[in-house]
Amino acid sequence: MRNILNAAILAPFGGILVASAALADWTYSGPPYPNATIQTNDMSLELQCDRIRFAPAGYEDSQDIVQKNGVSFRFLVNGSQEVAAFQMGRENSFVQIVDNYPVEIQFSDEADYAFVLDQIAANATLNLSMVDQDVSYGIFDLKGSGAAIQSLRAECSALDQTSAPMEAPEGVVYCGGGGIKRQIEFVILDDASDEWDARVTVNGETQRAMTSYSYFGNSEPVKDFVVALLAEDRGEFLIFRNQSANWLEFGDYQYDQCN
Repeated sequence: MRNILNAAILAPFGGILVASAALADWTYSGPPYPNATIQTNDMSLELQCDRIRFAPAGYEDSQDIVQKNGVSFRFLVNGSQEVAAFQMGRENSFVQIVDNYPVEIQFSDEADYAFVLDQIAANATLNLSMVDQDVSYGIFDLKGSGAAIQSLRAECSALDQTSAPMEAPEGVVYCGGGGIKRQIEFVILDDASDEWDARVTVNGETQRAMTSYSYFGNSEPVKDFVVALLAEDRGEFLIFRNQSANWLEFGDYQYDQCN
């Protein structure tokens, strides 16, 4: 939920914001994986083309964010005046722990992510806090974020035609294989009730699978990678897309779109 607050109703948010704000420089890193980042001794915030990664001071905070399935982005013009907010939750985003520590946030609506980037670029302080509470996971100084985000957006726009979309392409049939020819399809569920949030069908037989957007761990993802599907029978399907080309890798073989 996006919210711009009227300056006339602003209330002090507490002097602790100034004292505990993370003072560090924003940096921008270019292709192949553009990002705008602020790094402190015990926290980091990384803005990518289509998602945010936040590493709080403690692993228990990462667990808490995932368990609550939510976090509030609260934007301040100084240490006490909140001027805008975005509340992340199950209805508008997806959150998971990646690389054993950072929380990765993916937005369901690109307009929501654009709103968050706009506010980070425009304001002085960002407070990442518990949903509907004044308990903070981390507070970041936003000085210099505008230039970093401008560079990020320019590069992401340039890469838009060749980079993976925010959502995995579905409705695609993949064909190929070695001695055993396979026809493979998949779907990612919008209303999964557990970790098995995808279904993979191979030659007409369907099984449950889990999605993984951080399949490569601490290594940089392979170019054009979209998502990995980890099937119940331990099969691993890696989905790729480049412009209009769709393919997947399963075992030692590549399967190209055939519909």
